[in-house]
Amino acid sequence: MKVVIPGGTGQVGAILDRALTAAGHDVVILTRRPARRHEVHWDGASLGPWAKEVDGADIVINLAGRSVNCRYTPANLRAMMDSRVRSARVVGEAIATAERPPRVWLQMSTATIYAHRFDAANDEATGVLGGAEPGVPGYWAYSVEIAKAWEREQDRAETPHTRKVAMRTAMVMSPDRGGVFDVLLRLARLGLGGPVAGGAQYVSWIHDHDFVRAVEFLAARDDLAGPVNLAAPAPVPQRAFMRVLRAACGVPVGLPATKWMAEIGAFALRSDTELLLKSRRVVPARLLEAGFTFGHPHWPGAAADLLQRARTGPTGN
Repeated sequence: MKVVIPGGTGQVGAILDRALTAAGHDVVILTRRPARRHEVHWDGASLGPWAKEVDGADIVINLAGRSVNCRYTPANLRAMMDSRVRSARVVGEAIATAERPPRVWLQMSTATIYAHRFDAANDEATGVLGGAEPGVPGYWAYSVEIAKAWEREQDRAETPHTRKVAMRTAMVMSPDRGGVFDVLLRLARLGLGGPVAGGAQYVSWIHDHDFVRAVEFLAARDDLAGPVNLAAPAPVPQRAFMRVLRAACGVPVGLPATKWMAEIGAFALRSDTELLLKSRRVVPARLLEAGFTFGHPHWPGAAADLLQRARTGPTGN
């Protein structure tokens, strides 16, 4: 199949590019800075020659958007919003004007769309969307609005011949350098992988192999459309999540961190504490109901596999 991946040069794009290319598919990456043979230039905001790649493609997987791994300043939040909305809009325009539109458009979304909560898990049918939770920083609501706007732009697109899926994706864990697992692993090895602000907040995650398999599953299942949670079925509190990771790499102790300590650390890493403190308790009800089977449903087994691959190299999806 021909698979077009707008914004496919980041960590998640690299995972899909590697796996889908290895499976024999023709993968085209749309990027602002093409550097490889299968990369094509686009600006993420307007139609151009790149649109001919969409015409005749089988699948479009739109990952475009400014990275969330930054300080959540007003300027960065606006850049996140604009880059996601504009890219989704122009992908929709390219599909709408194609003579041979793709049969499916998989649009990246985020588990952050759900409310910060501890009492119950969020699935697609009964999950509570965020934005009105008491006692959380006000700018967390803007992150939810970004996610809603991202999905809304896909939903508005006039693509009657193309099935649309919004992939509400949790943190994708892979052994690639610079990815979220790599960062957490370094913290654990330094003895800094303890509970943050008590560690009761839930971490939703998905193993990179399951992420790829879920994308392939969604591409193949013509009966699935709309929002779908891409997350392992067993989210865990942050303190347990990091305890498992420490055990996997043989570090018995992880120093705890208060909220203000987390703020200092996030500032030093040019990141934001929302990524650490928001409770993302998300479960993949629609995938499970459709018969998808996770290869790594529980964190201990997933962490052991990821650590082993980090030692030998991440390839081999």
